[in-house]
Amino acid sequence: MKFIPAGVVPLLLMIHCRLVAGKALPVNNLSPMCENMNLCKLNVLEQTQKLVALLNATAQDLFSIYLDCQGDAFSSHLDELCNATTTDFPAFQVNRTSHKKEIMVALYKVFAFLNTSLGNITRDQEELNPTAKELLERLHNTTKTTRGLISNLTCLLCNKYNVSQVDVTYGKSSKGMNVFRKKQRGCQVLRRYVQVVSQAAHVLLPHLSQA
Repeated sequence: MKFIPAGVVPLLLMIHCRLVAGKALPVNNLSPMCENMNLCKLNVLEQTQKLVALLNATAQDLFSIYLDCQGDAFSSHLDELCNATTTDFPAFQVNRTSHKKEIMVALYKVFAFLNTSLGNITRDQEELNPTAKELLERLHNTTKTTRGLISNLTCLLCNKYNVSQVDVTYGKSSKGMNVFRKKQRGCQVLRRYVQVVSQAAHVLLPHLSQA
């Protein structure tokens, strides 16, 4: 039996644990993202296609109605007050030649961010514009569709592409912001959303139609 100096075993265990902690989690480790995930429905790709198409078709109207409800200053100074490049909205840096797995990961990042942002925007508008029924209804419908899309993407990533972790950005909370800043934040996020969901539809739909 070889002699192992005192302190070496704990050191080796610590190094091993660090190496394991640095690895991407396999799906069978049941990361929170893939926990309780069942097999995908047979038409999950078709559902995903329809949800992206629906969000793309309704995004501009949602932004326009939001803008109308925030006052003349936002409509009159759109580029100045609603500069979409100032948000931390995730970039959609894939194209039609990208691997499907990369596209699904990129979509997940975008819509995970959007889901949280819609929660902030809806809460703020319920407080600032409680009688704006059409706006609030569209925000709720967009949130519902987004959550359905996230569910489909999660299923595909976990079961088809063996991805159990995705680094996502959830954006800043609007709690504590003043009224103007809340309106501006929502305007910036929704304007960027219109741009990104259009890119997503352009990239994703040909892939799904060939699946």
